[in-house]
Amino acid sequence: MSAVPAGNPTRTLAVRALLYFALWIVVDQSATPANLLFGLLASAAATWASARLLPPASNRVRLGQLLLLLPRFLWQSLLAGTDVARRAFAAQPRLQPGFVDYPVGLPRGAGRSAFELIASLMPGTVASGGKAEMIEFHCLDTGQAVVEQLAAEERAYARALQPERRDG
Repeated sequence: MSAVPAGNPTRTLAVRALLYFALWIVVDQSATPANLLFGLLASAAATWASARLLPPASNRVRLGQLLLLLPRFLWQSLLAGTDVARRAFAAQPRLQPGFVDYPVGLPRGAGRSAFELIASLMPGTVASGGKAEMIEFHCLDTGQAVVEQLAAEERAYARALQPERRDG
Protein backbone atom coordinates (compact mmCIF):
# COMPACT_ATOMS: atom_id res chain seq x y z
CA MET A 1 0.00 0.00 0.00
CA SER A 2 1.19 3.49 -0.64
CA ALA A 3 2.00 5.90 2.12
CA VAL A 4 -0.14 8.83 3.13
CA PRO A 5 1.76 11.84 1.80
CA ALA A 6 3.45 14.06 4.32
CA GLY A 7 2.05 17.55 4.72
CA ASN A 8 -1.52 16.76 3.58
CA PRO A 9 -3.64 17.26 6.71
CA THR A 10 -6.95 17.11 4.82
CA ARG A 11 -6.19 13.66 3.47
CA THR A 12 -4.89 12.54 6.87
CA LEU A 13 -8.14 13.62 8.54
CA ALA A 14 -10.18 11.96 5.79
CA VAL A 15 -8.34 8.68 6.39
CA ARG A 16 -8.95 9.02 10.13
CA ALA A 17 -12.65 9.66 9.52
CA LEU A 18 -12.92 6.60 7.27
CA LEU A 19 -11.15 4.43 9.83
CA TYR A 20 -13.44 5.68 12.62
CA PHE A 21 -16.49 4.98 10.46
CA ALA A 22 -15.16 1.51 9.57
CA LEU A 23 -14.70 0.84 13.27
CA TRP A 24 -18.29 1.99 13.85
CA ILE A 25 -19.58 -0.44 11.24
CA VAL A 26 -17.62 -3.32 12.79
CA VAL A 27 -18.90 -2.52 16.28
CA ASP A 28 -22.53 -1.73 15.33
CA GLN A 29 -23.09 -4.44 12.68
CA SER A 30 -26.74 -3.45 12.12
CA ALA A 31 -26.30 -1.13 9.10
CA THR A 32 -29.72 0.45 9.57
CA PRO A 33 -29.99 3.94 8.07
CA ALA A 34 -30.45 5.55 11.49
CA ASN A 35 -27.41 3.77 12.92
CA LEU A 36 -25.30 4.61 9.86
CA LEU A 37 -26.25 8.28 10.24
CA PHE A 38 -25.36 8.15 13.91
CA GLY A 39 -22.09 6.42 12.97
CA LEU A 40 -21.26 9.22 10.53
CA LEU A 41 -21.89 11.79 13.26
CA ALA A 42 -19.86 9.82 15.79
CA SER A 43 -17.03 9.44 13.26
CA ALA A 44 -17.05 13.18 12.58
CA ALA A 45 -16.92 13.91 16.30
CA ALA A 46 -14.09 11.40 16.82
CA THR A 47 -12.18 12.90 13.90
CA TRP A 48 -12.61 16.42 15.29
CA ALA A 49 -11.46 15.28 18.76
CA SER A 50 -8.47 13.41 17.34
CA ALA A 51 -7.46 16.46 15.29
CA ARG A 52 -7.54 18.57 18.45
CA LEU A 53 -5.67 16.03 20.58
CA LEU A 54 -3.25 14.75 17.94
CA PRO A 55 -2.99 17.14 15.00
CA PRO A 56 -1.88 15.67 11.67
CA ALA A 57 1.90 15.55 11.53
CA SER A 58 4.36 15.30 8.71
CA ASN A 59 5.02 11.65 9.52
CA ARG A 60 4.08 9.07 6.92
CA VAL A 61 2.07 5.97 7.71
CA ARG A 62 2.41 2.93 5.51
CA LEU A 63 -0.84 1.10 6.18
CA GLY A 64 0.26 -2.14 4.52
CA GLN A 65 3.39 -2.33 6.66
CA LEU A 66 1.34 -1.43 9.72
CA LEU A 67 -1.00 -4.35 9.06
CA LEU A 68 2.01 -6.64 8.66
CA LEU A 69 2.93 -5.80 12.26
CA LEU A 70 -0.28 -7.40 13.53
CA PRO A 71 0.95 -11.04 13.49
CA ARG A 72 4.20 -9.95 15.16
CA PHE A 73 2.20 -7.98 17.75
CA LEU A 74 -0.05 -10.97 18.49
CA TRP A 75 2.88 -13.39 18.66
CA GLN A 76 4.83 -11.12 21.03
CA SER A 77 1.72 -10.78 23.22
CA LEU A 78 1.37 -14.57 23.39
CA LEU A 79 5.07 -15.01 24.20
CA ALA A 80 4.94 -12.31 26.87
CA GLY A 81 1.90 -13.83 28.57
CA THR A 82 3.31 -17.36 28.43
CA ASP A 83 6.71 -16.27 29.76
CA VAL A 84 5.27 -14.29 32.66
CA ALA A 85 2.85 -17.13 33.55
CA ARG A 86 5.67 -19.71 33.40
CA ARG A 87 7.80 -17.59 35.72
CA ALA A 88 4.89 -16.92 38.10
CA PHE A 89 4.05 -20.61 38.51
CA ALA A 90 7.62 -21.93 38.66
CA ALA A 91 8.76 -23.37 41.99
CA GLN A 92 12.06 -21.53 41.62
CA PRO A 93 11.38 -18.56 39.31
CA ARG A 94 14.42 -17.52 37.31
CA LEU A 95 14.36 -13.77 37.77
CA GLN A 96 17.01 -11.10 37.55
CA PRO A 97 14.80 -8.03 37.78
CA GLY A 98 16.27 -4.67 36.99
CA PHE A 99 16.40 -1.77 34.61
CA VAL A 100 17.91 -1.59 31.13
CA ASP A 101 18.60 1.64 29.25
CA TYR A 102 17.79 1.41 25.55
CA PRO A 103 19.32 4.01 23.18
CA VAL A 104 16.23 4.84 21.13
CA GLY A 105 16.43 6.41 17.68
CA LEU A 106 12.95 7.95 17.81
CA PRO A 107 12.35 11.51 19.02
CA ARG A 108 9.87 12.13 21.83
CA GLY A 109 6.29 12.28 20.64
CA ALA A 110 3.48 10.04 19.45
CA GLY A 111 5.76 7.75 17.41
CA ARG A 112 8.06 7.09 20.33
CA SER A 113 5.14 6.57 22.73
CA ALA A 114 3.65 4.00 20.37
CA PHE A 115 7.04 2.24 20.17
CA GLU A 116 7.22 2.12 23.99
CA LEU A 117 3.77 0.53 24.05
CA ILE A 118 4.69 -2.06 21.40
CA ALA A 119 8.04 -2.82 23.05
CA SER A 120 6.35 -3.32 26.42
CA LEU A 121 4.74 -6.45 24.96
CA MET A 122 8.09 -8.20 24.97
CA PRO A 123 8.20 -10.91 27.64
CA GLY A 124 8.74 -9.35 31.07
CA THR A 125 9.57 -5.87 29.80
CA VAL A 126 7.83 -2.55 30.37
CA ALA A 127 8.88 1.03 29.63
CA SER A 128 9.36 2.91 32.88
CA GLY A 129 10.95 6.23 31.99
CA GLY A 130 13.64 7.80 29.92
CA LYS A 131 15.44 10.80 28.56
CA ALA A 132 15.70 12.35 25.10
CA GLU A 133 18.03 9.63 23.75
CA MET A 134 17.17 6.77 26.09
CA ILE A 135 14.18 4.75 27.25
CA GLU A 136 14.44 2.94 30.55
CA PHE A 137 12.78 -0.49 30.62
CA HIS A 138 12.03 -2.55 33.69
CA CYS A 139 12.75 -6.22 32.99
CA LEU A 140 12.01 -9.43 34.84
CA ASP A 141 15.27 -10.90 33.57
CA THR A 142 18.14 -8.57 32.72
CA GLY A 143 20.13 -11.64 31.70
CA GLN A 144 18.15 -11.84 28.46
CA ALA A 145 19.21 -9.97 25.31
CA VAL A 146 16.77 -7.13 26.03
CA VAL A 147 18.58 -4.37 24.13
CA GLU A 148 18.90 -6.55 21.02
CA GLN A 149 15.20 -7.50 21.18
CA LEU A 150 14.23 -3.83 21.58
CA ALA A 151 16.36 -2.90 18.57
CA ALA A 152 14.57 -5.56 16.48
CA GLU A 153 11.18 -4.19 17.62
CA GLU A 154 12.21 -0.63 16.76
CA ARG A 155 13.33 -1.70 13.27
CA ALA A 156 10.02 -3.52 12.64
CA TYR A 157 8.07 -0.53 13.92
CA ALA A 158 10.10 1.94 11.82
CA ARG A 159 9.21 0.03 8.63
CA ALA A 160 5.51 0.59 9.29
CA LEU A 161 5.57 4.07 10.73
CA GLN A 162 8.19 6.41 9.50
CA PRO A 163 8.39 9.10 12.14
CA GLU A 164 11.22 11.57 11.89
CA ARG A 165 14.34 9.90 13.17
CA ARG A 166 17.11 11.94 14.66
CA ASP A 167 20.54 11.67 13.06
CA GLY A 168 23.30 9.99 14.91
